[in-house]
Amino acid sequence: MLTPTTDYRRTAHRVPERPLQGLDAAVNWCIGRYQRRGGRLQSLLDSAMQADALAAEHATLRDHDLQERLHAFRDAFRREASPSDDIIHPALAAIREAAHRCVGLRAFNVQLAGALALHRGWLAEMATGEGKTLTAGIAGVLAGWSTQPTHIVTVNDYLAQRDADWLRPLYTFCGVRVGCVTAALEPSARAREYDRDVTYTTSKELLADFLRDRLRLCALRDPGRRLIRRLLQPKSAVADGLVMRGLHTVIVDEADSVLIDEAVTPLIISAHRKNEILREAGIYAAQIANDLQAESDYQLNTRYREVELTEEGRLKVARRCDTLPGIWRGETRRTELVRIALVAREFFQRDKQYILTGGKVVIVDEFTGRPMPQRTWREGLHQAIEAKEGIDISDPSETVARMSFQRFFRCFHRISGMTGTAWEAAAEFWQIYGLPVVRIPTHRPCVRQQWPDRFFTREFDKWNAILEDIERIHEQGRPILVGTRSVAASEGIAGQLRGRGIEHHLINANRLADEATGIGIAGERGRITIATNMAGRGTDIRLGADVVALGGLHVIATERHESGRVDRQLFGRAGRQGDPGSAQAFVSAEDELVRRHLPKPVQNLLQTAGNRSLANASITFAQRRAQKLALKQRAGVLRSDAWLDDALSFAGE
Repeated sequence: MLTPTTDYRRTAHRVPERPLQGLDAAVNWCIGRYQRRGGRLQSLLDSAMQADALAAEHATLRDHDLQERLHAFRDAFRREASPSDDIIHPALAAIREAAHRCVGLRAFNVQLAGALALHRGWLAEMATGEGKTLTAGIAGVLAGWSTQPTHIVTVNDYLAQRDADWLRPLYTFCGVRVGCVTAALEPSARAREYDRDVTYTTSKELLADFLRDRLRLCALRDPGRRLIRRLLQPKSAVADGLVMRGLHTVIVDEADSVLIDEAVTPLIISAHRKNEILREAGIYAAQIANDLQAESDYQLNTRYREVELTEEGRLKVARRCDTLPGIWRGETRRTELVRIALVAREFFQRDKQYILTGGKVVIVDEFTGRPMPQRTWREGLHQAIEAKEGIDISDPSETVARMSFQRFFRCFHRISGMTGTAWEAAAEFWQIYGLPVVRIPTHRPCVRQQWPDRFFTREFDKWNAILEDIERIHEQGRPILVGTRSVAASEGIAGQLRGRGIEHHLINANRLADEATGIGIAGERGRITIATNMAGRGTDIRLGADVVALGGLHVIATERHESGRVDRQLFGRAGRQGDPGSAQAFVSAEDELVRRHLPKPVQNLLQTAGNRSLANASITFAQRRAQKLALKQRAGVLRSDAWLDDALSFAGE
């Protein structure tokens, strides 16, 4: 039976505060610096040691007795909103012992410290291979005991399902029900999974279900109105069709990807509308764009991916539109249609920003290299790309509901997270989400060798050098992971290796069926794995038996990414848990990072000089410009949210 309290929780959420500005923002920045002080880490490590001191006491208990003790802790967490350390420390020790018995892993002290950081609402930076999955599981048990809706969010369906299945014995032993929501589930199954104490899912599924529930409720989003409706119409089923049971606690795995990289694009629920005129307009616009020439008819802004028609270009478009239907008569509308077609042609390339699957355009996430079949570009761009590729043009969509990920995650009462690369964005995590970053030390010292970048004036020379390096290291028997930024680049180097008769495994948006298996065996002797930069994220690369003596895994970055955090994530695949390893990046003056984010004079100087010091300084400068631009875009999303609040204030929520 749905009680008034549980019904209230279904739609209750924290109302995000407006972004601070001016002096308030400066003071908040200083508070964030104080929150990241070293003393925070020491307090976590001290608490972890106190929990560790209780290990022997729990190790001697029989399973039944350990379970009874865990259930007693669960009851204590349900009684108290913020249990004291006198309860948390022995609870951690008991959960660690349960994890050892249920999943065969005993958490290290640094993992206990990470779990405590999550429990306290912090963002834990833990290096690749340090056991973040188990860390989140321990924190998930503590959160699940509270009976408040708890969600553990990760980057894809595979990891959500894998982590939920792997940790299910631990949750069950501790008296916590665990569920998992993936894209394939029907609404009734989603409702069952969300009804668990802890639910694993992705940010996209969670936000989409939140918006769909709000659309179903319409004017009855307020619980008071729903109560009145039930009193006046007892037989009306107000909650029919809702799948979620509310927002309260969220633990975000790979937080930099979810909260920073993917936060620029809002999630939009749309409905397709038949519009033959616009579909035909997309075809005409592509034909007109094909007759226009760069520089003379239009100017490109590579950094912002924008196109501006020149006066000559506008006149040429006007002449072409004389015989076209009414939509082409207005100068503003026809200019916009042609501009979008030019953007599609100049800045969106097949096997980079998208792939063709089953005669459809499928977006590829630039940060993860994964296909996103449920997403489409807005404002006619998707149809323009379809017209460019000569495939059937889909119906344009109409926005029904939208929300940015930045706003959504600020709706949770408690938020925490973990990732391997958070420190570079620590100020942003604090100012947007109120998350202080704490760097958890590694269990064993990292001995990975970071070799200096190799720089080339021409991209052709860079790829030849990469192939020679792969052959040289492959002859030593060491496993190699080659990270590329795009599907096209991964397919290209794979073709070169095939031509040389070198066996390899390829993972990209077109070849994801055995991604986890491919990454899982990437550490075996002589193995060569080619993958888009973030493929396999969340899956450990364990070294083969005789690989340690050979020097461990070698990682090759085929170009620098616009975010230094992504480079660090890729390099972090080598040298996990104190293993040996090495990493190196290959860059050229013709790379996209250079072309898009460096001024033309600097690009020309790099192509003629070829000086390593100048190249390193230029790449660093380009990454900083790229990261500043991305930060500006995310700030724009926050301003857009605030503007919508003001513009739609008359409509309430």
